[in-house]
Amino acid sequence: MARYCAACDRLLAKESYTKTQWTKGDGRSRCRSCLGQHIPLDASQTARRNNANRATFTNDALNYPFASGSFRWVAKGKYTEGNRRGEACVCKWFKTGGVMEARFFNTDVAASQKAVEVITKWNSKGFIDKMVKVNLPEVWTFDSGSGQWAGQKVLQEPFIQEYQKFNSNTGWADDSIPWSRVMQALSHFTYHISNGQGVLCDLQGGVYQDGVVLTDPVIMSKEQKYGPTDLGTAGISTFFAHHNCNEYCRSEWRKPRNAQSYYRPTAHTTMENNHVPTRTSRPHMTLGNVYDDDSDY
Repeated sequence: MARYCAACDRLLAKESYTKTQWTKGDGRSRCRSCLGQHIPLDASQTARRNNANRATFTNDALNYPFASGSFRWVAKGKYTEGNRRGEACVCKWFKTGGVMEARFFNTDVAASQKAVEVITKWNSKGFIDKMVKVNLPEVWTFDSGSGQWAGQKVLQEPFIQEYQKFNSNTGWADDSIPWSRVMQALSHFTYHISNGQGVLCDLQGGVYQDGVVLTDPVIMSKEQKYGPTDLGTAGISTFFAHHNCNEYCRSEWRKPRNAQSYYRPTAHTTMENNHVPTRTSRPHMTLGNVYDDDSDY
């Protein structure tokens, strides 16, 4: 059941209204967000965790990853221990090899943790009647029986079905579908609630019946502290130079003044030149395909 909010004119599900407002009927009901009420939520409802401590991958899955991004390879496997036993999972490793991986792991996990924090605030506002969740990766390590992979660290997280990209860190967005417009509004919202200190973007993931699950988010910050995909103030300016507010944005949300474009909008994730990977070949393995979580993380 859904109806249009009398204040913001958005079509929202019954859960987006208080009982009192819903009983007022069509044309008179105001949603929780317009009333200034928050839906009680915490980070545990936003974060999608591994909830497992061991997984397995075939040699072929690791030698020939099924996907790759600008600087990561992605292999698909299966959880073997824990609450997600039997479910599909992925591990990700960086194309740069071991030199930069420690820093990349730290910034990648930090960006995901920050994304959980700001998206929890978005969910609490009740702007839409669906949940936005984020895969929260963990650093896992291949065990001693994994041959050439023994000791190698990877980012581990649950598998996402029906993957699609909604926007990028250079202002590109697929505004033809509703969820992409929602993600654009989410990015705008994060700039607003951070008092102009940053933007959550490069949003990608899968659409499920109850909402969206995101992975590998990018945070662009004025301090440029979230790794090679954090394009700093130039990236923030570029995002807003190409951003057109839509039905999910709010007129009171702040924007940077005189936003200019410093990057060419592209669907691919853009990195700072001084962080471009130096090696892009896939590592090969001949033995072992099992790893478990890193107890030091």
